[in-house]
Amino acid sequence: MLKTISLSLSIVSYLLFLNSCQSQPQKLPSLPQDSDIQVYFNHNQAKGKEYLDSYRNIVRYGDNLEAVMIEQINSAKSTLDIAVQEINLSNLAKVIVKKKDEGIKVRVVIENNYNLPLNKLNNRDGLAILKQANIPIIDDREDGTKGSGLMHHKFIVIDGKKVVTGSTNFTLSDVHGDIDNLETRGNINHLLVINSAELAKIFSKEFNYLWGDGVGKKKDSLFGIKKPDRPPKTVKIGDSTVTVKFSPNSPTKFLYNTSNGLISNTLQSAKNSINLALFVFSDQGIANTLQKKSLEGVKIKALIDPNFAYQYYSEGLDLLGIALPFKCKYQLNNNPWKNPIETVGIPNLLKGDKLHHKFGIIDNYTVITGSHNWSNAANHINDETLLIIYNPLIAQHFSQEFDYLYQEAILGIPDNIQEKLETETAKCQN
Repeated sequence: MLKTISLSLSIVSYLLFLNSCQSQPQKLPSLPQDSDIQVYFNHNQAKGKEYLDSYRNIVRYGDNLEAVMIEQINSAKSTLDIAVQEINLSNLAKVIVKKKDEGIKVRVVIENNYNLPLNKLNNRDGLAILKQANIPIIDDREDGTKGSGLMHHKFIVIDGKKVVTGSTNFTLSDVHGDIDNLETRGNINHLLVINSAELAKIFSKEFNYLWGDGVGKKKDSLFGIKKPDRPPKTVKIGDSTVTVKFSPNSPTKFLYNTSNGLISNTLQSAKNSINLALFVFSDQGIANTLQKKSLEGVKIKALIDPNFAYQYYSEGLDLLGIALPFKCKYQLNNNPWKNPIETVGIPNLLKGDKLHHKFGIIDNYTVITGSHNWSNAANHINDETLLIIYNPLIAQHFSQEFDYLYQEAILGIPDNIQEKLETETAKCQN
């Protein structure tokens, strides 16, 4: 009876939503997908992009990123290697268990802070479902330490032929929205599905460094900077050229040869425009590169998550031409622009949601993306993925996402930040 009522409510919710959409014209066109690299956004505002969130029985705009992952996992014929910071999606976990029961070899690596024992997990939690089914799981303590920085990867390798990756953790809050807050629509994220055995081989090598010999054996897993140096690899995938670089990089490495160095070098190619949607932006070297491009006439727009955009260490402040002291000291090598730009700000988000993208778009042709935040920690401490994709169609998808976010963004220096700047400056002078 309860199931019938719940289903009826879901249908009513869906019909009401469709009825409201008839008087609400869609602003964005539905774009075609590249045959080899498909891209999905959980806040996609294109025509026809709505789905039922079965966890909360609400219908919402966007691509169902969990359904994308489930479809790809269901295609597995032999192996599933999953490396993700956190997983709690129960529907996704059930499909992983089903594939294991079908004889598929499944291996999972997660971040130790989220690898809770069963007695501390809800039975409906995706991780609990995996553990109850004896899915092999390790975390970044498998190397015999207390854990590395963050095991921050977000990728799946399927049958050594396909890679699913992006900015998305496999959680309710990163995909659909908070279970106890129906107003949320999930942290703003994306997923890429890439059909390439050559790229899958590169990701499998990274996964095997993490996995070592598996659960509880020789402790030969390699996390953080214990892994050997992995220079960027470039592969041709259909109409795209893709460069992949894994972090972290030893601080002893020449900065140019690190992941942040690759980002800076890629930004150097810009001739007309650079658009950024970033969770965190705190790398001074990248900010200096952007300043150089701005002085050359390249138009730069940047959106940063509200929780990080106006922190004293945020490079968004450099672009705006201001500096906030912290305990009356400024960040080392701080460089507020003498020719600041006003096209920097924060997206207008529902309370509880975050801008979790880590992407840049150059000249509507090149996309920088992955799990890699534009920070020192991502460069030198965390296990991360960085992708550079050269393809105008894929850039168009990311540009549409950026334009949607930028349209309602809050740009420039907010009044409260200006007041804080004046207060802190006066306090430090005294």
